[in-house]
Amino acid sequence: MNETKKTPAKILITSGPTRQYLDPVRYLTNASSGRMGSSLAEAALKRGHDVVIVSGPVAVDYPSGAEVIPVVTTDDMLRVANEVFPSCDGAIGAAAPCDYKPLHVSDQKLSKTGRPLQLDLVETPDVIAVLGESKRDDQWVVGFALETDDRRFRATVKLQKKHCDLMVSNGPEAIDASDNHVELLDPAGSVIETISGDKPHVADRLIHHIHNRLILR
Repeated sequence: MNETKKTPAKILITSGPTRQYLDPVRYLTNASSGRMGSSLAEAALKRGHDVVIVSGPVAVDYPSGAEVIPVVTTDDMLRVANEVFPSCDGAIGAAAPCDYKPLHVSDQKLSKTGRPLQLDLVETPDVIAVLGESKRDDQWVVGFALETDDRRFRATVKLQKKHCDLMVSNGPEAIDASDNHVELLDPAGSVIETISGDKPHVADRLIHHIHNRLILR
């Protein structure tokens, strides 16, 4: 196989959390740090690929060789990813977008009343599912599935539902951590490799498989 035919690839990586505001100062989010997305970008750049990172608010430093587009909300992330993806060969969904947003957002700070505050939440769009459904035959999508139980089964369901080519299964201990423990699953739900270690090591192994299985296919 001619390895220069499809390299360098242009890879879109979503990274970090998103925020869904309740009022001008309060928001829903999670503790995603962006470390996995940063490590994936670094590993892809080392292989000579071009990287565009669509990132929610993070403190981590992304590699200088990557183009970084900052976003805040899940809708922002989807909009920008949709704009960038058509010019890319593939996408890796390492972000942890906020899955819910308030049905109503107050334009003024919510004041304490001494009574419980009831929030009506609605689901946000699934960024990777939208990209997976819209991908061309010459594009690929790799998703991340963070689950607390039945991880492999739930990750396989997500892989198929989101039209992903590979799925990375991990758990909540990965959030805002230096290390990770993942299973990389193929479209049939079989484990390609179980990877443990610091996130740069995990990212290097994931990019290795993405490079060989999807970019050079």
